Amino acid sequence: MAVAAAASAADPGTAFKLLLSCPAGLPRSRVLVKFGQSFDRIPHPDAALEESISEIWNQRLQRNPSLYNGTKFRYGGNAVQYKDDSKQEYHVSLRLGLTDYRTFVGTNLNPLWEKFLVPSEDDPVRCQHMSNPLGNGAIVETSDRKIIVLQRSHNVGEFPGYYVFPGGHSEPQEIGIVGHQTAEENLAPLSERVSQEMFEGIIREVVEETGVPASSLTDPVFIGVSCREMNVRPTAFFFTKCDIDSSGVNELYSKAQDGYESTKLYAVSVEELRGMSQRMPGCHNGGFALYELMRKEFVKMPS
Repeated sequence: MAVAAAASAADPGTAFKLLLSCPAGLPRSRVLVKFGQSFDRIPHPDAALEESISEIWNQRLQRNPSLYNGTKFRYGGNAVQYKDDSKQEYHVSLRLGLTDYRTFVGTNLNPLWEKFLVPSEDDPVRCQHMSNPLGNGAIVETSDRKIIVLQRSHNVGEFPGYYVFPGGHSEPQEIGIVGHQTAEENLAPLSERVSQEMFEGIIREVVEETGVPASSLTDPVFIGVSCREMNVRPTAFFFTKCDIDSSGVNELYSKAQDGYESTKLYAVSVEELRGMSQRMPGCHNGGFALYELMRKEFVKMPS
């Protein structure tokens, strides 16, 4: 359960830290969610800083009127619980609240984003005034042991042209969440649905972004949470295997992709991926680090 940190001097956007590492890869049964209002963002006491959220959003809207203020799950930390004193088997509880895209743009992507941070070694406290929507990413291994990487389009707002793993965000709307329930007794089944959406959502993202059918993918396992140091953006990473080889995946992508978010798919070896990581946003660079920790745990991945 190592927590690690890394940074790249060449490009600060590639720097990351690992908020949670699960190198054994946890199935859905061992990833719980604690969902509730207590994990929502806390407004910043500086009124002028809070007002800048609307200003930044309105500036973005003027430049791009098609922006949509969708609801997202907010990352509010995690807890690791061990089954017994041996500390061999454990499960992870992810603490999630709600946020939205507007608040993300106005806090994490605000030019003054560092002013929203609280000096603390405890990440949830440090980021309590941040939107921090929890992104997701998938390390997808093809049948010929290559890893799928996408090159971001130059039309996207963040990190155009950079390499990323397939991913996006789990969507609260997918399970009918548009706001918080007031009745506390409903939170347990709701939390269960959120956990399920995390695992189903990442498969959905892989299918949409690569064109591979869901039936070709193994059940994903959760390998941890990384955070880009710039804008403190958190992303949950999963690992899945695809029973199609790299040439087949490339063919499916060329038929399926719409050319907006990504422009090219690569299926690369781990060594090639290591070289590409210098052009990965920090959260995805951290995803690669989580995959490397998983590979070390198993030494040789089971076929």
